[in-house]
Amino acid sequence: MPAATESAHNLSPFAYRGFALYLVARVTGVIATEMLSVAVAWQVYEITRKPLNLGLVGLAQFFPGVLLFLLAGHVADRFPRKRTLVSCYLGYACCAALLLHLALHVSVVGPIYLAVTMVGVVRTFDGPARASLLTELVPEEVFPTAVALHGSFNKAAQMTGPMLGGLIYAASGGPRLVYLGGLIGFAIAVAAAIPMPCRARTGMPEAAPHSDLPLPNGRPAGRDLRTLLAGLRYIRDHRVVLGAISLDLFAVLLGGAVALLPVYARDILKTGPWGLGLLRAAPGIGATIMGAVVAHRSLRKNVGALMLWCVALFGATTVVFGLSRNLLLSLAALLVLGASDMVSVIVRQTVVQVATPDEMRGRVSAVNMLFIGTSNQLGEFESGLTAAWFGTVPAVVLGGIGSLAVVAIWAWVFPELRKVNQLTAEELRDTTLIDEAPTPLVSQD
Repeated sequence: MPAATESAHNLSPFAYRGFALYLVARVTGVIATEMLSVAVAWQVYEITRKPLNLGLVGLAQFFPGVLLFLLAGHVADRFPRKRTLVSCYLGYACCAALLLHLALHVSVVGPIYLAVTMVGVVRTFDGPARASLLTELVPEEVFPTAVALHGSFNKAAQMTGPMLGGLIYAASGGPRLVYLGGLIGFAIAVAAAIPMPCRARTGMPEAAPHSDLPLPNGRPAGRDLRTLLAGLRYIRDHRVVLGAISLDLFAVLLGGAVALLPVYARDILKTGPWGLGLLRAAPGIGATIMGAVVAHRSLRKNVGALMLWCVALFGATTVVFGLSRNLLLSLAALLVLGASDMVSVIVRQTVVQVATPDEMRGRVSAVNMLFIGTSNQLGEFESGLTAAWFGTVPAVVLGGIGSLAVVAIWAWVFPELRKVNQLTAEELRDTTLIDEAPTPLVSQD
């Protein structure tokens, strides 16, 4: 049943075939990506035994995002997003094939960094197209529910992938079968994404996907720098969107302990690759449970304040994990960490997508993905670097304390975010205030 003919008042996102196929592609792609992440992390730490090298894995994925995010957003707004997504899944498959080749023939980390950099390039284009595509799969009335379900399935995949990757790595004694499994997962994602039906895009009819897109002032979008920077300007001028994105950036940048999990698994908690898989999966388990709860009982009021409290809980559980020497306590801390982060993710994604006009979603999503990539990949480098300076445990604990400080500062600097009550288009567009004075945080980027 084509998405364009489906009932707009149907409140179940699964009634839309495009959304169901999207989830299949997304889940298999995330499982494959997480399998690769576990294998790369353990392989690099096995070769070097240095936390800094784990941080360099994140840095290798960070630079492509910084260099290409403007172009990626422009591509997401100018070209069919489904086609871009399919191309990205094919790119991921090529990266998995390269990692498999390196595992068979190479025993140094340099070429692995090159392969991870290629993953970063693909992820830069994948993020904006994928995030913006969701609005083409379901109508606005069910979008918040679709975001919650997407988040729940996404986190379930983030739970399954590391456990599967860790078990395969431990059972096979190396990363080769893990990389082969990742390659198969990306092939399935391609097969699911190709037949995915999409709804017509506002301002971009399916019959003319390459026509110039209008900017908010009504002028046609060209290929000049002003068009590419439109996403940055929009976020700078809309303080609710700016506050939600930047909160995630700095909180996760400081509180990211994921990069150091191989150190905890091997040297602190004394487990093997299977333990690393469990540790990597724990946040996904917590997030999956929370995503399911939100999908059935949507966030109805005081969502801005709830987001701030959940990010604070994220920082607190990071401190608990950093100090733990018991595997069960560490897993429990990571479960709560993932659940609290899930609420923040749902609020942020809904704010960004609902409060942004369709013709701007690709470029705004590109900036959002840059912030997410910065918080994750650069956060991994920050964790590896501080672990090399101060030690692994102090690095994680200090990062959690830093996340708590960020929440306190953002609650004061962005009162608009704190006052958001409901995740509805009407309220977000009313409360998304225009800031007449440019915000230095964005204007310096």
